[in-house]
Amino acid sequence: MGLAVKGVSASGIGWKLGIRPGAQILSVNGERVRDEIDFRFLVASTPVRVRLWEEGKGEREIRVRRVEGEAWGLEFEPFPVRSCPNRCLFCFVDQLPPGLRPSLYFKDEDYRLSFLHGNYITLTNLGREDWNRIVRQRLSPLYISVHATDPDVRRFLLGNPQAPDIMEQLQRLARARIEMHLQVVICPGLNDGSILLKTIRDLSSLRPYARSLSLVPVGLTSHREGLFPLSPLKKDEAADLVEISERYRRIFRKDGGSSFLYLADEIYLLAESPFPPPLAYDGYPQLENGVGLARRFLSAFARRERMLPGAVEGERHFLVVTGESAFPILRSVADRLNEIRNLRLEVRPLANSLFGNSVTVAGLMSGRDLLSCLREWRGPGEVLVPESALRYRGDAFLDGLSLPEISRLLGRKIHAVRDKDVSHFLRLLLRKGEA
Repeated sequence: MGLAVKGVSASGIGWKLGIRPGAQILSVNGERVRDEIDFRFLVASTPVRVRLWEEGKGEREIRVRRVEGEAWGLEFEPFPVRSCPNRCLFCFVDQLPPGLRPSLYFKDEDYRLSFLHGNYITLTNLGREDWNRIVRQRLSPLYISVHATDPDVRRFLLGNPQAPDIMEQLQRLARARIEMHLQVVICPGLNDGSILLKTIRDLSSLRPYARSLSLVPVGLTSHREGLFPLSPLKKDEAADLVEISERYRRIFRKDGGSSFLYLADEIYLLAESPFPPPLAYDGYPQLENGVGLARRFLSAFARRERMLPGAVEGERHFLVVTGESAFPILRSVADRLNEIRNLRLEVRPLANSLFGNSVTVAGLMSGRDLLSCLREWRGPGEVLVPESALRYRGDAFLDGLSLPEISRLLGRKIHAVRDKDVSHFLRLLLRKGEA
């Protein structure tokens, strides 16, 4: 019927106007409301006329003059998500093991999710109405997977012979002043070398509307039977990417003010190369893509290091479980924290049996692997795990096991640590009781 209201915050103007869960938003200022984006766009003006339908009451119209910045406090039911038309050679969904939640096997490709949540899209399923809407409602920024600007190479990587020319699409967005954050998944032998250099040059020509470009290594699991043979990034290839990044970063900062080109943390770790300084990340525009997490964590810890106590009251023991890629970072932090009297911190890397040993990021840890690790650990104390690994209901791993279940099975306190929040990490370690 309309846009269904799922929840209403008592502090928002929606509640004050009598809107309650279950209501259907039919129109705003006479225009039909299809989804949350329509609602946001249409209520930005003032005064506003909202027509809604409510169970037992029928239709009514609300008129309101909203103060700028005042929140409506409405949560809406999710809209049907569009599926992906591509058959990417490196698609992670195609590499999932059997037996996981059905929703994990759905491949989304929806520009609305890109605008709302930062999901990466390829722009391969947009129609005329979609383009008109993006421009009219200024859906900016968008997060876009490019992989290569050479049309033939990109179509091969996407497994989609009908994929449009990406540069023509990006130029169209730039003309409309839509900002873009771009990514390239590096597949050795396919889109590196001269293809990559062309991609970097082409995309940099779209600045300032192209705000950032990240290079991330292809993720390969042990479940690739029947798929196109791909090679993981090697140490020397990672070192080449670091050299390319540093060279272009100097050029881009000189003529554009920002680095523009950023590498995923995994690449620096694989190359055994130091992370760039904080200023080189320009506010961390692709943090959710694994770009700059380590540098921001280490920098935040360094700022707080001088405020660390010399001792804590009572013996405190912790085990930090993380992915293999983050292990050297957290081990260096643990070495410093273990200088605090009465505090003992152990860090263990968790091998990934669910996806295979080549998958080393903490966000893809499984509950079964954690359970196995903790059953072998005989030390005293509490356990810390990265919150990013809890991707289902906020407390469960990808394989469905939840943190409360594991805690109950082992009789141990297990805390989820906010990956990007050093303060939360230190509070858990240094304070008595629950943080």
